[in-house]
Formats: sequence, C-alpha cells, structure tokens
Amino acid sequence: MTECALLVGGVLLILGVALGLTDFLIEAEVPDRLLDWVQSSIHNRLVFLLVLNLFLLVVGCLMDIYSAIIIVVPLIVPLGEAFGIHPVHLGIIFLANLELGYLTPPVGMNLFLASYRFNKPMAEVTRSVIPMLLVLFIGVLLITYVPLLSTFLPSWLD
Repeated sequence: MTECALLVGGVLLILGVALGLTDFLIEAEVPDRLLDWVQSSIHNRLVFLLVLNLFLLVVGCLMDIYSAIIIVVPLIVPLGEAFGIHPVHLGIIFLANLELGYLTPPVGMNLFLASYRFNKPMAEVTRSVIPMLLVLFIGVLLITYVPLLSTFLPSWLD
C-alpha cells in the first residue's frame, strides 16, 4: 500500500507540474505564436506531417505519456486544424509517435524499464527491440500519410 501511494503521489506531482506548465504556455500565447511561425515556415501539409512526426518522436523519447498529453496536445491541435488534419487522425499520429519514441534508442523510456525489469544490459534490450522498432516505424508512416486508416471507422459511424 505504501509503494502504491508513493507511485500515485509521484504521478500526481508530475501531472500537477505539467498542468502548471500548460497554463503558463497558454497564458503566454505560445500556441498562437507557434501557429504563426509554422504557417510562415511550412507551406505543405506533407512537410508539416514529417516535421510533426520528428517532433513527436523526440517528445516520445524524453517525456512520459501523461505529461506529453497535457503539455504537447494544446500546442499541436491548432497546428493540425490549420493544416486540415482530422482531430482523430492527429490523435492517432500523436500516440503512435510517442510509442515509437518510447522504444527509440538510446533514450527511449521503455528500453530503460525493460532493462531494469528483466535484469538485462541496455545493449541487449536495444538489439532485441530493433525488429519491432522497424515495424512501428512503418506503421507510423502508414498512419501519418494514409489518413483513411485512422478516420475510416469514425467517419463510417457518423
């Protein structure tokens, strides 16, 4: 029970700090400034999706999923709207990239957790993950550049 309370307390502390940072970013109008900068720099939807994938890959390597959702989503939703990306498609791109980032060497968080949990050296865990990493990479590219894969079912149900 004590271990559980410590874990929940740690997660709540991280989420509290993330919410504070999000409020600060919104008050400082960072999403609006980011939108203006991206629209002046990137004029092609496919280039935007590539840049978004690279950015989210880095976010997935460095942040946990809860903090990333709270901090990054308010920044990328206006960008997705500006480039005409369906919100469901954007959400699936977001989650797929974060999972890819979690497994990306050398800083992917799942690699550290697997190394610790299974008492294996980091190099061994990294080597064993490479085939799955390639499959996930192909999946992310398909999800990103074939929006019908993400939006077919929701549009069919409407």
